[in-house]
Amino acid sequence: MRRAAGVVLLGLVLVGVAGVFDASPLYVPGVGFAAVGLLTAAWVELSARGLRIRRELDVKRIVEDEPVPVRIEIRTSRLPLPVATVEDPLLEGAMRLPAGRRERTFTVVARFGRRGRLQIAPPTVVLRDPFELIRRVVRGAGEGELLVLPRTSAVALARRRGADGRHGGLAALLGAAATDVDGVQPYREGTSAGRIHWPALARGAGLMERRLRVEADARPLVVLDTRGAASRDELDMAVRAAASLTLAFARAGGCALLLPGERRPVTIGEELGNWPSAHVRLALVEGGDDMPVPALGGAGMRRGALIYVCARRIERLPPAAGAIARGPATLVIPGRLAGREASFAVAGCNGYAVSRRPAATAASGAVTG
Repeated sequence: MRRAAGVVLLGLVLVGVAGVFDASPLYVPGVGFAAVGLLTAAWVELSARGLRIRRELDVKRIVEDEPVPVRIEIRTSRLPLPVATVEDPLLEGAMRLPAGRRERTFTVVARFGRRGRLQIAPPTVVLRDPFELIRRVVRGAGEGELLVLPRTSAVALARRRGADGRHGGLAALLGAAATDVDGVQPYREGTSAGRIHWPALARGAGLMERRLRVEADARPLVVLDTRGAASRDELDMAVRAAASLTLAFARAGGCALLLPGERRPVTIGEELGNWPSAHVRLALVEGGDDMPVPALGGAGMRRGALIYVCARRIERLPPAAGAIARGPATLVIPGRLAGREASFAVAGCNGYAVSRRPAATAASGAVTG
């Protein structure tokens, strides 16, 4: 606006000088400058008054890096738009609007690579005249909140095998979750061959799988400790690992998940009934030295496997975690431990089996290779 006012003032000065000194050639540029300044200001202001921009985002929750279609609608008055660009936090950069169209709707694909709750500012249209004498910003509608959930990934087992020819690490923990057969159910893609009910297939009933019953205290317990993360990236890796392991254990027969600040673990059964709410809480988990210690006392004495996911790189299981471990125990950390062989890898983290020691030294929880 200052530039347009400056051009108008320059025009008026030229007209005044022409009148005082009888310099008639100055009338033409003086009137021209004043007209350009006034007309461009009026053009941009009138265009801004008739402009409407709205963004529509159909989802409130998404998963990290998941493509999300975003629709942006723009309506203008009959007056042709000056130079106009759309600026939106969900766009990779400013987008130039073509002239001559009163209505325009376009769809872009946005991705969010960081979990958490996001406040998304509304879109704006920036109007400029061709001489860039005046600039006007029109704020649109569509401000809202979006929850980005941590993504989950498959668990990659180590290639090493035990003396019995079976994979160790997570495979052994998954096998330890099931305690009894509780009928059969239709086969689900991805179920291990060991759970296929071959007699049903032989009878011509189709591909079925055994439904396993898991006692509550025998289910694996996934504990997330977010204290002392070296960076936000490592914190997010630990959260994704906890989410991935929880989902894998739940699908294999059920598990329990204990998050920072929660007094008791939440149980997630094979039907995944509690998984959506647990996924939301994982999205909102914070890190830092002031985060509370996981309330392992609320987990009780469990016979199932303990999977301790830590956002910082430690080499030993914390004493409180070692004290409640009665079954197999695994320490999961971002990155790798030098000189140690991991049992599995997931979401940028590696899991290391914790050795079982006598009661007098079990609290030390040394990690074995």
